[in-house]
Amino acid sequence: MARPSKPPPDRQDDRFHEDAASSTVRGSDQPDLEAGVAAIREVVRTLKPKPGVYRMHDARGDVLYVGKARALKNRVANYTQVAGLSKRLLRMIAQTRSMTIVTTNSEAEALLLEAQLIKRYRPPYNVLLRDDKSFPFILIRADHAFPRIQKHRGARRAKGDYYGPFASAGSVNTTINALQKLFLLRSCNDGFFSRRDRPCLLYQIKRCSAPCVGRIDPDSYAELVAEARDFLGGKSSTVQKKIERQMAKAAESLDFESAAMLRDRLRAATFIQGSQAINAQGVGNADVFAMAAKGGAIGIQAFFIRGGQNWGHRAFFPSHTDGLAPEEVMSSFLAQFYEEVPPPRCILVDRALPEADLIAEALQPSAGGRVEISVPQRGDRRRLIAQAERNAVEALDRRLAESGTKARILRETAEFFELPEAPVRIEVYDNSHIMGTNAVGAMIVAGPEGFVKGQYRKFNIKRPETAPGDDFAMMREVMARRFGRAQAEDPDRQGGTWPDLVLIDGGKGQMTAVRETIEEQGIEDLPLIAVSKGPDRNAGREVFHFPDGREKTLPLNSPVLFYLQQLRDEAHRFAIGAHRAKRSRAITASPLDEIPGIGPARKRALLLHFGTAGKVRAAALDDLQRAPGVSAAVAQTVYDFYHPNG
Repeated sequence: MARPSKPPPDRQDDRFHEDAASSTVRGSDQPDLEAGVAAIREVVRTLKPKPGVYRMHDARGDVLYVGKARALKNRVANYTQVAGLSKRLLRMIAQTRSMTIVTTNSEAEALLLEAQLIKRYRPPYNVLLRDDKSFPFILIRADHAFPRIQKHRGARRAKGDYYGPFASAGSVNTTINALQKLFLLRSCNDGFFSRRDRPCLLYQIKRCSAPCVGRIDPDSYAELVAEARDFLGGKSSTVQKKIERQMAKAAESLDFESAAMLRDRLRAATFIQGSQAINAQGVGNADVFAMAAKGGAIGIQAFFIRGGQNWGHRAFFPSHTDGLAPEEVMSSFLAQFYEEVPPPRCILVDRALPEADLIAEALQPSAGGRVEISVPQRGDRRRLIAQAERNAVEALDRRLAESGTKARILRETAEFFELPEAPVRIEVYDNSHIMGTNAVGAMIVAGPEGFVKGQYRKFNIKRPETAPGDDFAMMREVMARRFGRAQAEDPDRQGGTWPDLVLIDGGKGQMTAVRETIEEQGIEDLPLIAVSKGPDRNAGREVFHFPDGREKTLPLNSPVLFYLQQLRDEAHRFAIGAHRAKRSRAITASPLDEIPGIGPARKRALLLHFGTAGKVRAAALDDLQRAPGVSAAVAQTVYDFYHPNG
């Protein structure tokens, strides 16, 4: 996407002041060290020794680097003293043609703003946190008489208590399943809850107390909710002892059914605690980070400890770390990591960080109190760090092994498809429909790091000239829309959104349709390959069709073949998923949705009164006006929609 030559302000906030007029200097378009230094010197003349954030831009206006400073004038002036600077910094300065300055009230505010801008612009000279997926949480809602337990991602707008982060959706799902057995809390949405007239299957398998049909009174359910909050809040031993007492009391009273139910709940509590991969008893709430470096790559292992329980671990592999000290990488990583994840009051790291106090100060407001960043030397905390260090080394070794294998496969893929170099961005296309209905096209993206799911796209087939069920026409529409937009947004192919290889699920017909569509748009150098399953549609006997009509195959045991099959299967999975979602929406759609001005409440009132949309259509105006909740004006709107000629 083409970017403006001058970046827009980042936020409208009284705490920050962006000085764009005095900090923008243009030079020649060719990277030149003298021109870069001159541009920076011009900016230094206008600066004061105040805290803030600076952005360095190239001749196109793209952000090269985001940095923070306690005193902007002193920090930026350092870039004009090129003697002794690293090659990395010299390259950056040589490309710099302008700067944007944002002043803040403190260095801690500057640190937070720096992390926000790095995430927004992803500059090539900053350490970048590659894995930017949001972390899942467990939410116990507080906006209903019978609170629901659920998995949650994203902004925390719903009223309730959030517990996390968990390392993965799998760890959350496993924990929620066990918590349902332990506390019998409902997981259904409010709409499902309100429509029940008998218990659902979860009640039958003893994972819900069925508050929807009155199988438990509000006070007893509230007691279960309180126990669940205590358990997730770190009081698991207290909850277990309470259940043990209740079980013993039920057994003494010969209430064996209640005793058996309490026994099952106790087993669920034991399962949750026994599933912890590490022993974190006595640690409370803490995040643990350890780093490993090898072969120019860096891996950081994170453990999430809440209430003395391990809520999972995840490995991160930050990029753009060449020439930087490990401590600097870790500091930058922590600032970006906690941009969205709420920090605990205790953060354990495996090495001393020069900016530890500054990071702790910046995190204090979101943590709700003083944050401690420490390097444990003994005891349980030191054992946690040692385990995180081992995991970091193992994760990095796996990463390097996988990267080496993937790099070799990509080189062999380039050789097989006669590409000039190993592809960095591969796009794979597939279509899905049933007899031409709910047709959707899908694009997935893969690269050296694997699937890039944030770049996946789906295309609802909607052009009138695309005949239902015409796979060739569907592929034409998808390609015309995809690359028509690419040419409009990134005509120079500098934004990294143009593919190095395009794979199409299909044979000669799909290849012809795609090739003609691409040529019509004036694109001549896009590598296209169509993949068909070959004789009898046998997987393993795929035929690869080139634009010039040539066909090639790969041996059955070829790693490149396995890789290409994986890409095609992922595209197929994504296309089918998009089609099913579209079909589900179509099934639940109502003809009343097409009437302008008829919202959900009025649609519900009409359907409740008449029974079906067909009867609404056949109703006379007087009948429509008699429907509860339907005004005369709404009734006239509905009648006119179905009787345009009066």
